[in-house]
Amino acid sequence: MVSLLSLIHKFPYSCIKGNPDTEVTGVVFDSRKVERDCLFICIKGAAADGHSFAAAAVKSGAKVIITEKDLDIADEVTVIKVENTRYALALISAAYFNYPSERLKVIGITGTKGKTTTTYMIKSILENAGHKVGLIGTIEVMIGDQTVKAGNTTPESYYLQKYLSEMVNAGCDTVVMEVSSQGLMLCRTAGILFDIGIFTNIEPDHIGPNEHADFDEYLACKRLLFQQCRLGIINRDDRHWEDIIRNHTCDIITYGFSEGADLKAENMELIAERGSLSVKFQVKGIENMAVEVDIPGKFSVYNSLAAIAVCHHFKIAEENVKEALKDAKVKGRIELIDVPQEYTLMIDYAHNAMSLKSLLSTLKEYHPERLICLFGCGGNRSKLRRYEMGEVAGSLADLTVITSDNPRFENPQDIINDIKTGIKRTAGKYIEICDRREAIRYVMEHGQKGDIIVLAGKGHEDYQEIEGVKYPMDERDIIKDILNSRV
Repeated sequence: MVSLLSLIHKFPYSCIKGNPDTEVTGVVFDSRKVERDCLFICIKGAAADGHSFAAAAVKSGAKVIITEKDLDIADEVTVIKVENTRYALALISAAYFNYPSERLKVIGITGTKGKTTTTYMIKSILENAGHKVGLIGTIEVMIGDQTVKAGNTTPESYYLQKYLSEMVNAGCDTVVMEVSSQGLMLCRTAGILFDIGIFTNIEPDHIGPNEHADFDEYLACKRLLFQQCRLGIINRDDRHWEDIIRNHTCDIITYGFSEGADLKAENMELIAERGSLSVKFQVKGIENMAVEVDIPGKFSVYNSLAAIAVCHHFKIAEENVKEALKDAKVKGRIELIDVPQEYTLMIDYAHNAMSLKSLLSTLKEYHPERLICLFGCGGNRSKLRRYEMGEVAGSLADLTVITSDNPRFENPQDIINDIKTGIKRTAGKYIEICDRREAIRYVMEHGQKGDIIVLAGKGHEDYQEIEGVKYPMDERDIIKDILNSRV
């Protein structure tokens, strides 16, 4: 049992009925998980409003209700009214798990692109230097030796605090986490004072009915991180960097290629070898060193600079930084796959026009004999995305192989036809192979010396979703099967 007053004392509230000087067995925000004498918080979600389930929660045994609205609740139940139940959930969860973030160095990364790769780079360097680091992100949550598949980029505040508590118990001293604009807007990180906040970049994305109303709101949500951290590490080359730090309450250091950056990259060199693409550059400013990263492209330089800035704050030795950056890998993010052929094969999560354009533009800078792009689009999603991705692939790839992704409840051929609408706006060559396994087999069997072949869209995913069912599909396994069938 835990005191209700100890959970709610850090934010304003009104006790509408009952007695706040009571005890509860746990904290619940899903009415299906209510237990006897628990505290139930009414959260308004995209699909349902928890206030509608308050009476059912009481019937199932909830002792306390936290609400934003006036509710008709039985007299024996304590009702606490607050301005924002999501904010209340975050602070209640932090108190319930005994404020675990206060016992960790917390590093948060926000931005449209680069969050995932940068988190793994930072984790790699800090662990190379002897730290024990937890990770929370788009792909997974890593707690010591335990790995949990991620649901959201930034988990709901209750689960976020639970993971942080488990990291403390596992002996972690640091956590590095992706902080999405949605996570900031929905108060998932409320109550956490980040030691370091990082801004990678921002471009129009996540704008729509269930996300952000417009780009200004998207930017404003990203900006919130720099009002709840001690040190902000900012990409000075992004044209919105000054907007991001408006009203900041933290110290600021910057990185980039810009002359005024505190941590500056110079003399970038792209290196292409059989089955390998990397980048070398010099770091100048608050750190001075030569760096090589086995992840291609200019954006890998930006991600590395952000990681190096963190390590400067942690006073990590240069040799640890260089060694860890050389070995840093991220599943499904320009993940190079070792094959015996004379082409370069990779898997990447690029699943919208912006990320696909960035990826293909980067790969073209390595001057392949041919750039071959295999991709599909998800079902029950915007048709505009399909047109745009088709146009991007047709404009940049020498050959596009249009296939299936996660068709969900749509006919895969209908999705392919939409992609073709976009690609036909270009002069790009393409073929269509609906079965993704057969499409992968095709590009591998027709790959030539000097080609770069990218399998885009699935990335770290190990399934294909068809009519509500997730069937096992890991592109790494498909590649192995194809190679083994040739022996």
